[in-house]
Amino acid sequence: MRVLLLGADGFLGRHVAERLLADPAVQLTALGRSDDADVRFDLSSGAPGVLARFLDAVHPGVVVNCAGTTRGAARELTRQNIVAVATVCEAMRRSSIGARLVQVGCGSEYGPSPVGSSTGEDAPPRPGGPYGVSKLAATELVLGSGLDAVVLRVFSPVGPGTPTGAPLGRVAEALRRAMQNGDPELRLGGLAVQRDFVDARDVARAVHAASLSAAQGVVNIGSGRAVRMRDMASALAHVAGYEGAVRELEEVPPSGGMMPPYPDGCGLWQQADVRTARDRLGWRPRIGLEESLADVWMEAACRV
Repeated sequence: MRVLLLGADGFLGRHVAERLLADPAVQLTALGRSDDADVRFDLSSGAPGVLARFLDAVHPGVVVNCAGTTRGAARELTRQNIVAVATVCEAMRRSSIGARLVQVGCGSEYGPSPVGSSTGEDAPPRPGGPYGVSKLAATELVLGSGLDAVVLRVFSPVGPGTPTGAPLGRVAEALRRAMQNGDPELRLGGLAVQRDFVDARDVARAVHAASLSAAQGVVNIGSGRAVRMRDMASALAHVAGYEGAVRELEEVPPSGGMMPPYPDGCGLWQQADVRTARDRLGWRPRIGLEESLADVWMEAACRV
């Protein structure tokens, strides 16, 4: 099976590449903006016709799109998360390959949900921030493209390579600095939220499964269990051997509302209903949070 992977140099893309390369039946080609890519191409500025000709030359059976950005102003989010996906869809329509498209979406597309609820794929998406809006727009482009396509809505990925700009990555970095400086107390914000954390390696397994399946539409990828960020920070401190106290900053958002500072626009609670992934992909998460947190800390501790 020939697979073209877009965004192989990103957090999730690296894990997907590793998973696909471990399958002897897969012939993998990576396309991206970095020097490590097999082919350099900028999806946000490249012409669909050029990409279509490349698709005809490589002739992949599956195109996996992990490209995109989680941060930036509305213009950058639009370019990297919407225009880029429009380019992919148009190129695949123009080409003669008839390939399957696996698009990596995000749980932020759903926006806030009631505390205690599990969000299924039939929930109306109401993203609470620009990032979620851009990812939802990308999903709609894929679903309306007429292609053989599936969108995996990944909730809160963690594990090796967690970016320092991600909430848990910031906790790990703050913890590393506190231990380095001998601080007896670590004060953090945004710990009241509860999120559905899933290991990036399990996400890669889901992408692999989706590549081989006939599933279409939207499929949630998560653990199916919400965990309080405060508990994640405490567990990470325990893994690190930090003996100081972990305390939550008392923060009041500028709006005066109750939503704590957290960048995904999903409010206090998010938990995925993952039954569709089980039934249609034969997938369920395997890696526990303890292993994920240990790997997050291992990388943070080695950072200079």
